[in-house]
This record gives sequence, C-alpha cells and structure tokens, in this order.
Amino acid sequence: MWRRDPFPPPRRRGGTRARPRVDTGVDPGEMDETVEFVAAPDPMQRTNISKPSGPSFSGRNRRDGWVLVFPALLLILAMGVYPLLYSLFLAFHQWDLQTPATPFIGLDNFRAALNDDRLWSALKNTWVIVIVGICFEFIIGLGLALLLVDLPRLKRFVVPIFILPVMMVPIVVGLTWRMLWDNQYGAINHVLRMIFGDGLNIIWLGQTNTAIIAMIITQIWQWTPFMFVVLLAAISAVSPDLYEAAALDGANFWNTLKDITLPSIRHIIAVAILFRGLDAFKIFDLVYIFTQGSPGTTTETASWYIYRLGFQFFRMGYASAISYLILIMLSIVATIYVAAFIREGGKA
Repeated sequence: MWRRDPFPPPRRRGGTRARPRVDTGVDPGEMDETVEFVAAPDPMQRTNISKPSGPSFSGRNRRDGWVLVFPALLLILAMGVYPLLYSLFLAFHQWDLQTPATPFIGLDNFRAALNDDRLWSALKNTWVIVIVGICFEFIIGLGLALLLVDLPRLKRFVVPIFILPVMMVPIVVGLTWRMLWDNQYGAINHVLRMIFGDGLNIIWLGQTNTAIIAMIITQIWQWTPFMFVVLLAAISAVSPDLYEAAALDGANFWNTLKDITLPSIRHIIAVAILFRGLDAFKIFDLVYIFTQGSPGTTTETASWYIYRLGFQFFRMGYASAISYLILIMLSIVATIYVAAFIREGGKA
C-alpha cells in the first residue's frame, strides 16, 4: 500500500525560496506504525453520578436562617401580634371588675365611645398639641436648616448638639421641664420676673390653657431637632445647578425658597410631617409628668384617657374599643394625607 512521505523533499518554484527540512529526530520509517485513537465519550450519554445525600447548600442556608430568626419572630408574635388580637377580642366583650364573666356585647363599646364627651375632649387636646407643635417644629427646623446648609464647618459642631434632645428619654425630658415650669422655683418664671417684675407668678401646670402651652413648648424643644436634621439632609441634596441658574435670572432668597427649595424637598417634608404626626399623637409621658389630666380632665389626651380606663378603672373592653376607633381614625387621616401630598406630588 502506497504511503505518502511525511517529509517530502523541497521544491523550487520560480524565485521562491525552498522551505528547509526540519530535523525531528524521528526516522520516517517509524511513522508507518498505526496510531490508535481513543474515542471521546458521548456527551449525550448519561453518567451515573451519585448525588450527595441531605439538603442542598441553599436549603441549609434557608433552614439556618429560619432557626436564627425564630426567637425574634416568636418575641414579636408574643409582644405585638397576640396583644393586638386579644385587644380586638376584648373590644367586643364586657371586661371590667364589675362583672366576673366577660359576655359578648357586640358593638356596644364602640357606640358608647362615640357618645363619650370625655373622649372627644381628649381628642381635641391631642389634635391641638399635634397640629400646633408640628407647625412650629417645621418652621423652626426649616429655618435652622437653611441657616446651616452653607456652613459645613459650623454644621459639624451644631448638628450633634442639636440632636441631643431627641436622644433623651421622654420621662427625663418631662421631669426636667416640670422643674423649669414650676411657678415658684422654675427658671422660666424667674426669667419672666426679671423682665416683667417680681409680681409675675404664672402657674403653668395648674391651668388648662397654660398646661397645654407648656406641653407644646416642651414637645417643640425635644422634636424640632428631628425636623432640622431631616430637612437639612433634604436641602443638602438639592442640585446646586438650580440655585446657580436662579441666581443668573436674578432670583432673590424668597423666590429661590418658594420655587426651588420647597418644591424639591416636598416629598421629604410630607413624609417627615407624617411620621412626626403619628408619633406626636401618642403623647403620654408629658401628660403623666406634668398634669395627669388635671385640672379635672381638661388636659387629658387620648393615650392618657385610654391608660386610665384600662389600668386604673380596669375597663379593658371599653379601652380596647376606643383604641381601635382611634386606630381607624388615624388610618383614614393618614391615607387621605398620603393621597393628597405624597402620591399626587409623585405623579406631578
């Protein structure tokens, strides 16, 4: 059988240079041996690979995650979900010290709450404290944010100092300000006497109007830093190009504030006011420290009234019904507020 020489002699063509033979050190005669090729395995052929026993790596991760989360989940269910469901159960039953049993009374607790003048008075006091306090907190916080937004060096020292009231425990704030509001030895009356004369003696916590004012001022002192920090961060995030363009057009400070700053941070303002309003509506500590609802019940708030019903008069069913009515009311107000100020602004 004829075989082709693997190393043919070089051929010369025209002026083409001949390729030299490469010495491989192998005898050409030895190339006649048959070369055996091993066939590659068929990729379509299934191999029997034993799978590891037990759950996969992702399955073990999920299992370990649930094991780690379970104690916290159990605590949340025990401290949050169960009391919420049990209070809903109590709202439809008569649970008080006068009746040993807890009969089902349907909506009687809710009907009684809607006709309770004391509840409406407490709600009025609560809304006054919330609305007036948040308005002043927003105005003062916005003013401080506009004042310090262009002063980075001063801002480093002022912000940590301003944030201290927010970090204080509300009971500590109440005790401190109760000493300040004292009509005989308080610093506030002392300063007022220095200005208006020694005959001035305002019993701040002994009268309805002045006690409400004292609570509002204390709330403003403690929570204005929250508004200040949120608004300062929002204003700092506004693009400087907008202010430069406004300056080229000859806009003054008020035009810039009205046309650039406030529209740019309106979503953050709306969210901050919503969070602050929901938190302020729960005011309890200042009422407990300052007046405990006196004189009479004229300075009661909704949280204080519910506390007295449940833990002093032990009318748990009625207190639960009032709590759910307030929850429904706040849910409706928050939904309307979000639809009017947040979603509408987002579509715009």
